[in-house]
Amino acid sequence: MSYPTSLAMRSNPLFLRNEFEGVGKWGIPLVKKQLIDLSDVSLIAYSETRSNETETRRKRGVHFFVDDFRFESVYRQPEKSLKKLAQYAFVLTPDFSTYAEMQPWRQIESVAQNRWVGAFWQSKGLSVVATLSWSGANSFEYCFEGVEKNAIVAVSTVGCRTSKRCFMRGYDAMLERVEPEAILCLGESFPEMGGDLVVVEYRPFTRAA
Repeated sequence: MSYPTSLAMRSNPLFLRNEFEGVGKWGIPLVKKQLIDLSDVSLIAYSETRSNETETRRKRGVHFFVDDFRFESVYRQPEKSLKKLAQYAFVLTPDFSTYAEMQPWRQIESVAQNRWVGAFWQSKGLSVVATLSWSGANSFEYCFEGVEKNAIVAVSTVGCRTSKRCFMRGYDAMLERVEPEAILCLGESFPEMGGDLVVVEYRPFTRAA
């Protein structure tokens, strides 16, 4: 078995991940704002996407509010799912976990992977909405990085019903820092959620990736 030389690895784009504009303290790739039609939004989970999609389902957006292991390949092998995802109206960036029990470096890594994939998809002509998530107040330093101001963004309240206070602290911080044009919310919204909110019903996925 042969292995790449050190010099070859240093020039491998999938190792360096430096081809996109980086912003902020950590140089996280920037997901730019795009025009997305929100007049009749419907979302399906990445786990439900198909290689040969029907005309009706092509009008939907794709979300990644599922377990990380179901979509890790979009970062590790980004070209592999590109043709399939390009069928759909738009895609949300992958919601790599930012759990409070993770060390900050792991949460920053999840944020950076989220944004890198979004920037990659935009470079290939896909319409992209940045997914935002957070943990405690300490995560606010980095979890909103890499998203252009006044962009459409996406959040989910699924699993947040018992941690409403924490969710709302992050949500309010997001409104202040990103100033989004609109917010796609997958799952039932809280009455306190401000901004131009577009609520989308959550359906558990029904088929494996």
